[in-house]
Amino acid sequence: MAETFAAALVAVRDKGRPLPDEPLAWLLTIARNKLIDSLRRGQVERAARQQLGLTALRIDDEDLDRIEELIDSTDVASTLAGQLPEDQLLALRARILDERDYSEIAGTLRCSEAVVRKRVSRALRTLREAMEDT
Repeated sequence: MAETFAAALVAVRDKGRPLPDEPLAWLLTIARNKLIDSLRRGQVERAARQQLGLTALRIDDEDLDRIEELIDSTDVASTLAGQLPEDQLLALRARILDERDYSEIAGTLRCSEAVVRKRVSRALRTLREAMEDT
């Protein structure tokens, strides 16, 4: 996680790069790519942390216990379910979390790809507006 945010910070500080239109999707993409790279190499990349002068974090049992407490108290799926209609939630989950193709989702939900795209778009817009209101 630290490497993801360090890489994002390096990118944001680069004046020659535009900011992403979808920051959440951008961060998730960075995290996914960092995880895949780490698994391939069998080690965590530290280039961005070193570029920023950040040290590696040491996590002990107390930290892990606190993380578990936070996970238990933060149910993202329930939060999303409370903010989105079921059809949008299903489409968003299939597209973003499960990384399924629109055509595959359309077959599962028995609707057109255009309908799936619209549901995902509406769900993202609803979540974006909710984030802006907080």
